[in-house]
Formats: sequence, C-alpha cells, structure tokens
Amino acid sequence: MKYSELCEVYEELEKNPSRLKKTEILSDFLKKLKHEHDKQIIYLIQGKAFPDYSEKEFGISEQLCIKALSKSSGISDKEIVLKWKKTGDLGLVAEEVMSKKKQGTLFSNKLTTEKVLDNLKKLPELVGKGTVDKKMGLISELLTSASGTEAKYIIRTLLGDLRIGVASGTIRDSIADSCSDKENKEKSKEFTEAVQEAYDKITDFALVFEKACKGIKSLYSTELIPGNPIKVMLALKAESIEDGFERVGKPAAFEYKYDGFRMLVNKTEEGEIKIFTRRLDEVTNQFPDVVDYVKENVKAKSFIIDCEAVGYDKKTKEYTPFQAVSQRIKRKYHIEKLIQELPIEINVFDILYYNGKSLIEEPFEKRTGILSKIITNHKYHIQIAKQLITDDKKKAEEFYKEALKNKQEGVMIKNLNSPYKPGARVGHMLKLKPAENELDLVITGAEYGKGKRAGAYSTFTLSCYDKKTEKFLEIGKASGLKEKEELGLSFIELTNKLKHLIIKEDGRGVTIKPKIVVTILYQNIQRSPTYESGFALRFPRIIALRHDRNPHSVATLKEITDDYNRHELKIRY
Repeated sequence: MKYSELCEVYEELEKNPSRLKKTEILSDFLKKLKHEHDKQIIYLIQGKAFPDYSEKEFGISEQLCIKALSKSSGISDKEIVLKWKKTGDLGLVAEEVMSKKKQGTLFSNKLTTEKVLDNLKKLPELVGKGTVDKKMGLISELLTSASGTEAKYIIRTLLGDLRIGVASGTIRDSIADSCSDKENKEKSKEFTEAVQEAYDKITDFALVFEKACKGIKSLYSTELIPGNPIKVMLALKAESIEDGFERVGKPAAFEYKYDGFRMLVNKTEEGEIKIFTRRLDEVTNQFPDVVDYVKENVKAKSFIIDCEAVGYDKKTKEYTPFQAVSQRIKRKYHIEKLIQELPIEINVFDILYYNGKSLIEEPFEKRTGILSKIITNHKYHIQIAKQLITDDKKKAEEFYKEALKNKQEGVMIKNLNSPYKPGARVGHMLKLKPAENELDLVITGAEYGKGKRAGAYSTFTLSCYDKKTEKFLEIGKASGLKEKEELGLSFIELTNKLKHLIIKEDGRGVTIKPKIVVTILYQNIQRSPTYESGFALRFPRIIALRHDRNPHSVATLKEITDDYNRHELKIRY
C-alpha cells in the first residue's frame, strides 16, 4: 500500500474530532486493508510498528529528528529549531521543509507502508557504536522519499505523537464495523465484544484484525499464549463489607489486598519464565529472584499466574508500602544489590492458564483450587494469597482488620463463580480499603512555582479518562509535595519526570503528555463547571508515583460519576 493513502486517512482523522466520524473513516480504510497481505499496517494507525505488548521503542529524540530533517531538506538545524519554536509541532515543520526541498533529492521513490514499517522496525535493533548514524540513515531514507504530508506523519510517529486522536476503543469499533454485519445491531454488538475479548487475550490488533476478517468464530477461538503479556482484570470499589456481599453474593472470597505491584508470571510451553507488569512491560531481568521462587515452588509444565509483589524489611520481616519497592520495577542495573536491599514476596491469587489449557472461563473457586495443588508456600518467597471464604459479616470484618494490622491495604471481595475477564474492570471483584477517597489519575499539566520552587513545577493538573470520547479530562489540581526526596515524592523529582513530556508552554503553565500516573487522596468529589470532567476533587494530594500503571487504566469518568452518585445517595438517606 502507498504510504500516501495512509496519510490521507491520518489527515481525515486529525480534522474530525467526533469519535463516531473517526470510527467511520477508519472502518472504510480497514475494508481496503482486508485485501492487503500485511495487516501490520494497523500498527501505524496507533503510531507504532509493533504490537501493544511489545516494549520495543524507536529511541528517537527531537534533536535526532531535527538533524535528519536538516540532512534531508538542506535547511539548517538552526532554522528548523526556530520554526519548531513557533509551531510547537516538529511534524508541521517537517511538512513545511520537505515540501520545499533544496537538495537534489527531489526525484524520490514513492513511499510504501511496507518500507515505513521496515525502517521503523530496524530502529530498536540498532545498538553499539555508530547507532546514531545508522538511525539517522534510516530516518533520512524515509524523509528523502516523502512528500510534505508524509514527512509530517513520519516525524510524529517517530516522536510518539501522531495527533490523530485514535485510541484502542476506536480501533476496536472500526475492526468490528468493517468485518461484521452492521445492519443487525445485536450481532454487531456481539462482534464488537468478541473483538475486545480477543484483543484482551493477545494485545495485538494486527492478529485480531486478521481473525475478525475470518469471522466471529475465529475471534472466539483466540487463546491465551504463555509468554505474551495480557491485560489484567481490575476491581471496582466497595463501600463496606455489607456492600461487598450485596454486590458479589454470599458466600464470597475475601483476600488480603496487598500493598505492592501487580505481576503476571508466565511459564511457556518450552519452560521459559517471563514476568510482566500490568502495563504489559516485561520485567523478567529485573526479578531473577522471582524466577527462582517460581521454578522452585510452582509445579506445572506451563502456566500464567496473577500475583502481587510485596516488599518487606529484611531485618524485621515487616511488610513495607509500595513506595519502598517501586524502584525495582524500573531499575535495570545493580539487580543483585537491589534484591538484597529491597526483597519481595510474591502473593499468588489467580491462575489464567495451566498445562496447555486456558482457565479464564472456569469459576474463581476452581482456579484457586488449582493454585493450592501446584504452589508450595514459602514465606518471604512465594505463597498463595491469604483467603477466607465466608457468608458471615462478623468473620469478614475480623479478616479485614487482620489485613490492616498486617500492614496491607485492605481486602479484595470476589464472587466464587466468576470467570477471569482480561482487561476488564469487573463488578464481581471488589476492593475495600480504609482510604476510600483514593484514585489513580494521570498528570496532564503543571505550573511553575515561586520562591524556593522557582524553576520547578509546584502544582499539577490531574485528569481522569473518558472511555466514550477516549480523552483525558481534567478533574483537579494538586500540590503539597515534599521539598526533599528523602522525605518522600518531591516536587523536583516529579518535575524531572515531566519535563521531557511537555507538549506546549503558556506563561507559567505547561501542557503535559498523559504518561505519568499518580495515586492521590482527596476529601470528596463535587460538581464543577471549571473542569472538563464536570467534577472537581476537594483538597487532592499526590501520595505516590505509579510506574506500574498505564495512563488508560486510571479512574474513568464513569467510575467517578458512580462514586459521586453513591456518596450523594448516602448523604440523602
């Protein structure tokens, strides 16, 4: 396929803000793509060259893009930077300068999507001496053959900022729309659900689209593959033990809600152990201790187990909060030292796949029964999550108090007959914590401080996620971070993490790419015309950075609306 055809779709998507219109545009494009051999073109719609589960990154900076543009267009770096400062979008600069090429490269080849994908896929593989020059060569090769519009989207893709407003929900709906019977609404809805289910199992839209082209039966045949990351199942909030029983039924399973980070530990059919976070990042190399625990204490040929990694103090053996061990997720060096300084215990609470068979349709009680047969409990290494099955409110409350006494966050409340729904936030699994007014939100803006905080951000704009519009909507501003890092999360540390994510500056304020997730505490939620969400948080306070959370998994507008309505109902009655 000609890359120019895809760029025409990009242009249409960019100028149409309506999600329905975007779905229609993309659906029409996918109908053409059905006849193409290479379904991986769908990755380019996401601004990628790999499936969602892949950790591969292009590793291209704005400076490298500026040099490549200069080399391909004949315009100086300095002039390109000046244009960039005016527009704030290096893609638009690329469009302008490549439309007015000065070098003798005007007689270029027509770019194909295959060529773009091929060059993009080579970028992450380049390491060692001469890497920068090789990357420059691959980018320049594309730019030299590109029209102005093509250059714009090549640069935006390289920088991870395609600006066409298409998230995974729109791609899912477009796949369903292009492959199903639109006239039959019930069948169309079923097809959309089948696309989502297939995607949640394999997190690869190219494979899902391939299956969708063959029909709904092909989608239903999608199987979990140990060694490929999948999206975890997420819980809703419970207000009390009574509320939990009412919503999941009696008897219910109560488990400790551990104050750690989520892990999906896989053992492939070939016997290889792989570990993924809920963001789908592979962290096997960061956790050789977990690999050893699993090899020694989990007896199965293949599996996917869902766990929480909890830190503990090596001397006192007391459990530590998430903050104490969070750095282990990101650190890639001095691993042995970190294992000694920040040991963790793996608490296993579910199993999705066992000895060649998917278990996600099996009831929760049966799944945990399998865990008890294959895991040898070894305290401070790996063990099955502490569980109580009961229909007695008093026993449940005692278990809840015990969890808090043992320095855990609270309890999980689960329906015994429920399936495992990858990627879904489900009503048959609830979380109950004393800090009820707590949310995960994404930072989308910041403001420079004054006095001691001049030069760093002191106030941060927080946003929730609206699944319907696929947009992040502001819901409040938080400040009050620590002055020094040794006292906790400091404003300097957060500033440093956000500075490379600036989209635009306006006086003392900046707009930030929605990448950094934080946990906040707040007093209550109120209606507000000030923020796009229609709500405002009273006295929000950032308490933690969540490296393990994906921006699209933060609190949704629907969840916040439901929380607000429940709170209002309690006040009324």
